[in-house]
Amino acid sequence: MGTPGDCQLATGDWPLPTFCCKFVIHSRTADLVHFEKHVLENGLIVLIHQDTNTPLATTNLLYKVGSRDESPDKTGFAHLFEHLMFGGSKHAESYDDVIQLAGGDSNAYTNADITNFYCTLPAINLDTALWLEADRMRYLNVNQKSLSTQQQVVTEEYKETCINQPYGMVWHMLSELCYKVHSYRWPTIGKKIEHIAEARLEDVQEFYNSFYGPNNAILSIAGPMHPTEVLEKVKLRFGSIPSRAIDRRVRNEEPIQTDARTLIDEGKYPSSVLYLAWLMDGRSGPDYYAFDLLSDVMSLGRSSIFYQRMVKVLKVCAHMDAYITGAEDKGLFILESRPAKGITMEEMETHLWNELAVLQREEIQSSILEKLKIKNESTVCFSNVSASHKATNLGYYESLGDANLINTEADRIGEVTTADIYRVVNMLRKDNVNTMRLIGKGGGEGEGQLVLQSDDEEDEDE
Repeated sequence: MGTPGDCQLATGDWPLPTFCCKFVIHSRTADLVHFEKHVLENGLIVLIHQDTNTPLATTNLLYKVGSRDESPDKTGFAHLFEHLMFGGSKHAESYDDVIQLAGGDSNAYTNADITNFYCTLPAINLDTALWLEADRMRYLNVNQKSLSTQQQVVTEEYKETCINQPYGMVWHMLSELCYKVHSYRWPTIGKKIEHIAEARLEDVQEFYNSFYGPNNAILSIAGPMHPTEVLEKVKLRFGSIPSRAIDRRVRNEEPIQTDARTLIDEGKYPSSVLYLAWLMDGRSGPDYYAFDLLSDVMSLGRSSIFYQRMVKVLKVCAHMDAYITGAEDKGLFILESRPAKGITMEEMETHLWNELAVLQREEIQSSILEKLKIKNESTVCFSNVSASHKATNLGYYESLGDANLINTEADRIGEVTTADIYRVVNMLRKDNVNTMRLIGKGGGEGEGQLVLQSDDEEDEDE
C-alpha cells in the first residue's frame, strides 16, 4: 500500500488519484437499502449507497451491452471487450496493477444483456477506482496489439470450455433451437470461434464507440463515504467524458412458439441428457416470479416434487433439475434430466411428461409454495447484506428500469399465489416445447456424471 505520491503514472490531461492506507469503521443498520440517484449531463446514471458498517468501498460499472447487441456474423464481441477492458488505457498501462497497489481487487462478467465491472478497495482509495474506470471509458487501448493478445486468450477459452468439453456446445445448440429471430440465439462466448479469431480492429473499435460511453452506463457505489463527497468525485472523473451516439441494433421479439421442435445429437457424450425448454417471460414480465418459483417447486432440494418422484420413487433419473435463464427479454424455462443406469431416454421422458401432467391437474398445496417463497425472500435479503453486493444489485436493478427493486423484489416474490403456479405450469405443453436429446455412448442409457457450464462468463482478469 502506498502513500500519496508513491504511484508514478503518466499525467497528461487526466488528474491522478492519491493512495492512502487509513480508514475508519462506523456502524449503522437499516431495513431498506437507501440510495441516491443522479444523472450527469453526459447521461451517466450514478447510484450511491452509504454503508457505514464497512471500511471498504465498491464501485460497480455496468454497461448496457451484451451478446444480444451483437451482429449475427460478429458474435462474442461483448465478452471479448470484457477482456479488452483490462488491457490498459491511456494513463494506466495495467488496470490490475494500480488496483492492487490501492489494496483492492476487481473482476467482471458478461451475459446476454449486460457487461459488468466491479472493484472493492479501502474507501479512502475510492478515487483510484473512479479514475481507472473513467480512463478506460474514455481512453481504452483499442489497438491491434491489445486485440491480438485478447483474441488469443478468448479463442483458447472457447476451445477449453466449448470445443474440448463433451457438453461444451450445449448452450450453442439449445439457444439456436429455442430462438429463431431474437439475438439470444447464440451464447455469450460467441456463435463461432472464427467470429473472435477473425475480428478486425475497425469492427472492434466500432463496437467500443457504439456502447462504452457514459450514456450507456450505470455507476453504482457503496461504502462509508458521504454521498455528497462521492458525487463530487464522480463528477470530477466522469463529468467531462462526452456522451456517444449509441448504435443499438433493433432486437426482434421472439414470437409465441406454436410448434414443437426437436434436436437429437448422438454418440459423443459420456451420458445421455434430456432438455425440455419453453419460452417464458423476461425479467420484468408479469409471470417471471411465478416461473422462477415453479422451477423451485419442481427441483429445489431433496423434498421437491420432481426430485422425489423421478429420482427417489420411480428411480428413472440420476439427475433432475429445473431452472430459468433469467434473461431480460423472453427467457427459457428448462427441465434437464439424465437417465438412471439401465433406463432409456424414452422411458425417462415418458415418466417426466406423466409427472408434469399430474402437476398440471390442480394447484399445489399452499404450504409448499410458502416454504419456497420464504427461502427465496431470504436469499434476496441476504444478497443485500454486504456493500459490494448492494452496489452490484443496485446497478443491475437500474438496468432493468428500477433500482428500487433492491427493496421490493422480495415483496414481488411474496405476491405469487398457487393459482399463478397452476397457470404457468399449464403453459408447459407438448405443442410448444423445445426438446433436445443428447444420446450418450451407451445408446441412451445413463452412465456418467453430467457437468455443464453456465452461459454467464466470469473471468479472472486478463
